[in-house]
Amino acid sequence: MTTASTPLKPYSREWLLSDRPASRGQARLGRAYVIWRRFSENRLALAGLGIILALVLVAIFANVLAPHSAVQGDLRNARLLPPGSEGYLLGTDDQGRDILSRLIHGSRLTLFVVLLVAIIAAPVGLIVGTVAGYAGGWVDAVLMRITDIFLAFPKLVLALALVAALGPGIENAVLAIAITSWPPYARIARAETMTFRHSDFIAAVQLMGASPWRIVLKHVMPLCMSSLIVRVTLDMAGIILTAAGLGFLGLGAQPPLPEWGAMIASGRRFILDQWWVAAMPGIAILIVSLGFNLLGDGLRDALDPKEAGQ
Repeated sequence: MTTASTPLKPYSREWLLSDRPASRGQARLGRAYVIWRRFSENRLALAGLGIILALVLVAIFANVLAPHSAVQGDLRNARLLPPGSEGYLLGTDDQGRDILSRLIHGSRLTLFVVLLVAIIAAPVGLIVGTVAGYAGGWVDAVLMRITDIFLAFPKLVLALALVAALGPGIENAVLAIAITSWPPYARIARAETMTFRHSDFIAAVQLMGASPWRIVLKHVMPLCMSSLIVRVTLDMAGIILTAAGLGFLGLGAQPPLPEWGAMIASGRRFILDQWWVAAMPGIAILIVSLGFNLLGDGLRDALDPKEAGQ
């Protein structure tokens, strides 16, 4: 005589890890739990997540955290004060502006650039890559040749040319970086699509009468998201460096906006004596870029079973 198995308590560890989920919701929660468990085992990834969360919080509460104005300084009493001066933890620049306050407000510009570039470039690359991979033939050839043209030029050089044509400014810098950032995403999406274009489940959906666009949107694109999320996260460090490079050359955010690259450019005249004017924004760029790289590595290990050794 057999006894009925005891039902699992909803949202318990056993329920989440069940190999026979009762619903799609349970299956999704179980997958999310497994991904988080892999991610949380990586201390460096958690450190990267902490850095990015700190950046987000600083950007949100910049008006509360900044002790001084980011654009107004005191030329008479606070010009080029060293770090540790009373009321100026990280010192001041040549305009008497508090460097810490400018870094705090500059975090908003950094997040603005990163998020806007990701929102523009990632969907474009995903659409181009999945359409090319699923359609094949001349469509694939044309789209990939266009992609190769963009990949043939270094990203920073192409962004410089575009900003020079569009004119300096934070909006044009974002547009230029986005235009140069989508080709790698298209390559990744195409490669992922090619691996399962002729799989059984795609054939089954085709037999059910689904249109090619519906197959791409509903079945192909979701399967490419994991790899794309990892690549976007890893590229965010490069986006920050590209934006800083444009700002350093005077083609990004214009004064008096506290963009970190522009802050380095304004401090290069004092690098030998008042080193902190250029060093502090450089350290900020280094820390945030490191955070995105650590976070991207952790997501890659958590989302990719091959990388995780599963």
